[in-house]
Amino acid sequence: MILTTHALTGASLGKYVHSPLLLIPLAIVFHYTLDTFRHGEYLGRNSTIRNTWWKVAIDILLGCSIVLFYIVIAMPPLEIARNIMIGMFFSMLPDLFTVLYWKLHFTFLKKLFDFHAWIHPYPKGDSRYDWTLRNAVNDIIFCSIAILLLLL
Repeated sequence: MILTTHALTGASLGKYVHSPLLLIPLAIVFHYTLDTFRHGEYLGRNSTIRNTWWKVAIDILLGCSIVLFYIVIAMPPLEIARNIMIGMFFSMLPDLFTVLYWKLHFTFLKKLFDFHAWIHPYPKGDSRYDWTLRNAVNDIIFCSIAILLLLL
């Protein structure tokens, strides 16, 4: 899944789960659960920080902008706004850990990296991860549901 999808689902989870102690592990579990669905990815085997940083930046900015726009417009109570931000952050955290291991080789993250790779339904390099409309359908569906949950 792209980071926007994780950000929006984590934010919607944060709106309805009032305990940060419960929210944090739930957001992480939701991240891995979403990754079990077919989805496109803009990072591939040949990706480097140099040729993909802008894609990641746009992805993070889009997800965070939608969530911040919701918070500004809806003006939820401070506790709920905080939980929305916590949910958003922790739902994207597994991807940060993956990048830290992938590019900086932090060995203490290897098991998380391996688990993250295992949870995906197809092996890396498989065409079912290409950035196509078919592979983006689940991202679109989950983002739409998350936005609806934020609005309700």
